[in-house]
Amino acid sequence: MTTESSFKQDSTASNMCGFTLMNNQVGAIIATVMDRQDNVTVTHLPSMIRIDGEGVFEVDYAALDEEAGEEEGWFDAAEFEENMSTHYGRMVHLDDKTIMFANPEDAAEYIDFDLKPVH
Repeated sequence: MTTESSFKQDSTASNMCGFTLMNNQVGAIIATVMDRQDNVTVTHLPSMIRIDGEGVFEVDYAALDEEAGEEEGWFDAAEFEENMSTHYGRMVHLDDKTIMFANPEDAAEYIDFDLKPVH
């Protein structure tokens, strides 16, 4: 008799999205701000910080400027990309925030995802 593997395939949608950050000063600021959201889990690891969210969540640049004690406009998509290692789910950068989506249907208006079936 064999034991069922915990690594078996599961095609069920997780409704999760997220990203990893460098474990540096900017990463710590981002993690602090993200940890204030109810649907986001922050996990500090030795060499990185994991940010995992359920459904949809936002990275608000103004909140990061304030947390860092910097002038408005210091944090932007370029600063975010510089400190982020990888992501899963759909990511949309806007001028004032980055939005993470677990499901492409939720991001349809931003990523030109057509919800109509093709025949």
